[in-house]
Amino acid sequence: MQTHGISALVTGGASGLGLASAKRLVAQGAMVVIADLPSSPGEEIAASLGPNVRFAPADVTTEASMEAALDLVESLGALRVLVHCAGRGGPVRLLDKEGRPGSLEAYENIIRINLIGTFNTLRLTAARMARNEPVDGERGVCVLTASVAAYEGQIGQIPYASSKAGVVGMTIVAARDLASKLIRVCTIAPGIFNTPMLARVSEEARKTLSASVPHPARLGLPDEYAQLAMHIVSNQMLNGETIRLDGALRMAPR
Repeated sequence: MQTHGISALVTGGASGLGLASAKRLVAQGAMVVIADLPSSPGEEIAASLGPNVRFAPADVTTEASMEAALDLVESLGALRVLVHCAGRGGPVRLLDKEGRPGSLEAYENIIRINLIGTFNTLRLTAARMARNEPVDGERGVCVLTASVAAYEGQIGQIPYASSKAGVVGMTIVAARDLASKLIRVCTIAPGIFNTPMLARVSEEARKTLSASVPHPARLGLPDEYAQLAMHIVSNQMLNGETIRLDGALRMAPR
């Protein structure tokens, strides 16, 4: 899929992996809508990225706000690319220090945003892409975001790991489901990246995390995620695959 002149939706586009992806898409000639929460600095971010970027205040778990975001994308041109980065973390353990059951509400909230939000965004986007005229044998490309926690979730990550494992499991099924519509679906599973989600961690902990990556022994850069997302978009044979982007990291139990 060529990006010059297309329209794209980037969820979680006001920061981190989504913002880096939006920048790459704009640099490659796309019209971009960044969808993020109304409380995000999305309006300012969109303005700073130039005239080919718009902001859509949206919650990926709600149909109405995502349909409005997709309407905005299609007002700029046929929707050809989705990069779905919206998500959240949060510690939940099965038992707390006193032996009481972990919070079901917190677990459900993370599952709703990370997994149900991915399904909601993907289904609504695919419906729009399926109406496109094929270009070079395809109608659209969807890039989802999982995590290495899908494979090696750490203690306290049970909702996050569950949600991201769900995205990994969704990927091949979605690609097969949408193959007849000429829409590709791939997922990136990042390791430890320098994003706002990690900003809450102390500097000492960040150094320890960096040192745990075999090579390169540092945090991943959001633009490295964006580079891979753009390669997925351009390479037609990439479909139904989850790609780890982690510097050969395998997470320890804690």
